Amino acid sequence: MNYKIKASDIEVLRKAGVSEDDIRHCIKVAEKALEIAQQTGAKLNMELIGKGALFHDLGKARTHEIEHGKIGAEIGRNLGLSKEITDIMEKHIRGGLTEEEAKELNLPVRDYALKRLEEKIVIYADRLVDIIMDGIVQITSEREAEERFEEILRKYPKYGKNEKTLKRYLGYHREIQGLMKK
Repeated sequence: MNYKIKASDIEVLRKAGVSEDDIRHCIKVAEKALEIAQQTGAKLNMELIGKGALFHDLGKARTHEIEHGKIGAEIGRNLGLSKEITDIMEKHIRGGLTEEEAKELNLPVRDYALKRLEEKIVIYADRLVDIIMDGIVQITSEREAEERFEEILRKYPKYGKNEKTLKRYLGYHREIQGLMKK
C-alpha cells in the first residue's frame, strides 16, 4: 500500500493546537518514516507508519515535557485514532521505556517496548529528523545523518539521552539499516 500524508490529518494537528514548527517536524518524520519503510522492502502497514509518525507529537499541543507522549495518546483516543497509532504516540518517548524507566520519569508504569517494525521505523525516523533539522550537528545530507547515526548519538547526549535509551536507538538503527541493505 502506498500511503500519502493527508492535508486533513495535518489540519487535525493544527486544530489541536500543535505549533507550525512542530507540525513541520511531524510532516518530516512521516515523510522520512515512509521513505525508510519503502527502502526496507518489508511488508508493512504504510498507513500506520505515516499516521503514527504524523501524530507522534500531537501531545505537544499541550506540553513539550516528557509526558507529551501520554497526553498525545489521550488526545488521539478522543479523536478516534486507532490503538496502533496511539500506541506509537505513547511509546515514542525515549524509544520505548521499560516499566522501571517509566516509574523514574513519573509516567504511567507499564512496558512501552516497541514490538512492531512499524513502531521502530517511526521512532528511528523521529531521531533522524531531529538530527537533520536541529542544526546542532553539521551534516551535508540526510544520508550522512544515517551513516553517522551511532557516532552522533554517542557524542551528543541530547540524542542518545542515557545508556538505556542509547542502546535502544542503536538497536533500531542496526535492525532497520540491516533491512535496507538487503
